[in-house]
Amino acid sequence: MKGETVLDRERRKLKERKHAYNSGMAAFFLSGICSISIGIIVSLLRDRYQLSYSFSGTLVSTMSIGNMAALLLSGILPGRIGEKATTLTLTSGYCLGYLISALTGNPVFLAVGFLMAGIAKGCSANKCTILVGNNTEDRAKGLNLMNAWFALGALLCPFLIASLQGINSSMPMISVSFAGLCLWFVFLFSGLPGKNAAAADASRKTDYSFLKNRVFWLLALLLFCENAAEYTVNGWVVTYYKNEQILSGTLATYTVTVQWAFTLAARLLLAFCLKNRNPFKALAIMGVGMTVTYGVLLLVGTPVPALIALALFSFSVAGTYPMGVASVGEMLSSASVGVLLAFAGVGGILFPWLVGIIADAAGLRTGMAVNLIPCTGIIVLSLILLSYRKKAEQKQ
Repeated sequence: MKGETVLDRERRKLKERKHAYNSGMAAFFLSGICSISIGIIVSLLRDRYQLSYSFSGTLVSTMSIGNMAALLLSGILPGRIGEKATTLTLTSGYCLGYLISALTGNPVFLAVGFLMAGIAKGCSANKCTILVGNNTEDRAKGLNLMNAWFALGALLCPFLIASLQGINSSMPMISVSFAGLCLWFVFLFSGLPGKNAAAADASRKTDYSFLKNRVFWLLALLLFCENAAEYTVNGWVVTYYKNEQILSGTLATYTVTVQWAFTLAARLLLAFCLKNRNPFKALAIMGVGMTVTYGVLLLVGTPVPALIALALFSFSVAGTYPMGVASVGEMLSSASVGVLLAFAGVGGILFPWLVGIIADAAGLRTGMAVNLIPCTGIIVLSLILLSYRKKAEQKQ
């Protein structure tokens, strides 16, 4: 800016960075409400419209397809309409998608609504990761804290839905739609660059060297397993507890509260208390915790042990996503995040759908058992990454 001193310029840049960082935190908090409500809303829609297990699983997977589509669109559209216009267009899907589910039970419209919500989720995750990751000194701490805000939004979600469920059967969806509208306004005032800035950035050569890096692809596969395990639990645990008569009615809705209370606790612990000098060893321990606790979750049939198993599973899985993304290190960019999350998103599409298909054929408990595959996959991949790191250290 004209007449600006070097000190003024530095202060302005620091203020802009802080605003971008805070916007990413606020947006991810609201995304937590909108995203994690899917399990509760699918359960409500299934009861309301008598949806089959397979179609319920399809809705969860449709949201994941939208999530992947958003990552592709986030890479193509900014150069044409600007980053701000792209973000505002794609994130409107939360508001519009859940509003559709409040107005109709038509399967086609429901699928479209969940697709739009998935697009909003994918765009929000991408933009928030960049806003926070590129505007903080400690990337691992920043991303863990960002995901803690996401967990807080997810924690509050059941209370929001339960408080409105008695008013009208459509009010839970309308309330989440309103949260999506608030998220849209956060991005509106976040200071995202417009079309001219995006065009200038597009003219620069994008570095795709990360595509040749084995560690990057192992991390992508690990996040594939994390998405598969987490999306399956998020999308199916309420329905599973109701079906197995472990919990019933509105009480089943509060399983999400237990889940995300422990997720929040774990992410705050990682952000402020624990220094992860060896992230791959930590990921392997988390994978063991996920596998064991999920196995227990499938074996127990009474409320208290079931909720304890869910709480411990949530505690174990909490750090895998932020730690996996942070482990990308210097390769972190819009391009690498887009590829990483798109690949990971396939897990979130495939496994919830598989659970629904197998549940229709052999029962929901059998369908849920499929989720043990990605849980054990995290252990194996973490150990491979750990061995790569040891070899790299020995060469130095």
